[in-house]
Amino acid sequence: MAHTEAKPKTEARVPKDTRALVAVDLGAESCRVSLLRWVDGVPQHTLVHRIANGPVQREDGLHWPLEQIVQGMEEGLRKAAELVPEGIRSIAVDGWAVDYVRLDRKGEPLAEPFCYRDPRNEAAERALHAKLSPLRMREITGIQQMPLNTLYQLYADKLAGLPPQRWLNLPEYLLARWGAEPVAEFTNATHTQLVETHSHQWSREIFRDAGLSIECAPRIVPPGTLLGKLHGPLASLSAYADTELIAPACHDTASAIAGIAAGGDDWAYISSGTWSLVGALTLEAVNGPTARAENFTNLGGVGGTNCFHKNVNGMWLLKQCQDAWAQQGYTPHIAELLAAAEREPAPAVLLDVDDPDLMRMGEMPRRINRQLAARGAATLPETPESAAPLTSLILHSLAARYAQVLRVVAEETGKDLRRVFIVGGGCQNQLLNRLTAQATGMQVCCGSPESSTLGNFAVQFATLEGEASASSLAFRDEVYHWASRLA
Repeated sequence: MAHTEAKPKTEARVPKDTRALVAVDLGAESCRVSLLRWVDGVPQHTLVHRIANGPVQREDGLHWPLEQIVQGMEEGLRKAAELVPEGIRSIAVDGWAVDYVRLDRKGEPLAEPFCYRDPRNEAAERALHAKLSPLRMREITGIQQMPLNTLYQLYADKLAGLPPQRWLNLPEYLLARWGAEPVAEFTNATHTQLVETHSHQWSREIFRDAGLSIECAPRIVPPGTLLGKLHGPLASLSAYADTELIAPACHDTASAIAGIAAGGDDWAYISSGTWSLVGALTLEAVNGPTARAENFTNLGGVGGTNCFHKNVNGMWLLKQCQDAWAQQGYTPHIAELLAAAEREPAPAVLLDVDDPDLMRMGEMPRRINRQLAARGAATLPETPESAAPLTSLILHSLAARYAQVLRVVAEETGKDLRRVFIVGGGCQNQLLNRLTAQATGMQVCCGSPESSTLGNFAVQFATLEGEASASSLAFRDEVYHWASRLA
């Protein structure tokens, strides 16, 4: 059965400088500003500000509302400043991967960034594969083949006739906007499908063969890199008089895994939210024939580690169903949906949750029925009356998929996996946790729903308090210590 993992024993270290830290987390559904303070030698982290987020349809495609995100996060930073007479020592930003901001010569955005779900990426993927072998790209990068990867987005820009421009992924863009050196943090850079596994640098071969400008790509730095002091209007606030800007693990998944306070080598992870990232931490990329055939990825990790996992569709499926039901006037709380789903019998036929059709926005009940019909299974009414059986179907299908993926993870890594840590918002879904325990036969340990924030803070402390090189395993140990301290 699922349980909350006992907090590991760790020495009660207090940082030399006890000013507050700020973590900014950019999510595809909400963006957050969190504050960590030391009160009587005890760390206390609180959510200061949250704004809703989501892609918006413009005339030329699906975009992210960049200025809305920036203004919301800066409002959160101002709120944080009001709460801390001791001042703020550092700020770090993590977020979802692959999307980027195209910049002019002054570093100003040329347009709102496209969303990774925009269909232009699928056309770009097909066009690029006609001239560049996906197998060769996989050999070079070890990254899963998905049309949302930055490579295909940059190629879509090229197909649209946009001239080469400097670009930054969104977390690094925010940091640069606030005064940091413009960089590509390593964990985020790996998800572009443009980084070599052996050198940890941009692949000149892929840039060349895709006809993209490597000169427009920023310098790659490891998580835990100091990027300069906060500048601009925010720096006029007394709390930000001497605030460092830090590149944490800018990819929120890598940050969430850094926030898992687990020792030993017998554990896997599921970072559960809009997506489910299912895998295990390794010391080097795993890129053999099975990993390639199963389309696993090798995401850069903290302190020279590697996150070997597979993207599995996640709570996006249920959220899209909820949006469809809301259009019909039915807006139940998630707890109500889960309680109703738990009373349903186990479904006779499960979904392929990774069907590309189930990755698209809109009409999710209809998309699910299309798949059921294609499998010769009974369909469900596309009305709120089917909310309970449809929720049950989604959760049983996710748990079964997790089990399939974890079996491959164990085989490919040689690990004897006995525990699976579930972090992110999905860790609060006790029905899914129970189904996952049943499907995998593993002990399910519930981590933090805000594990990305904890990992963000842990990397900040390891950077500010530790002495190890950011690319060393000693740095990973320091991050683990602070994650344990903050858990």
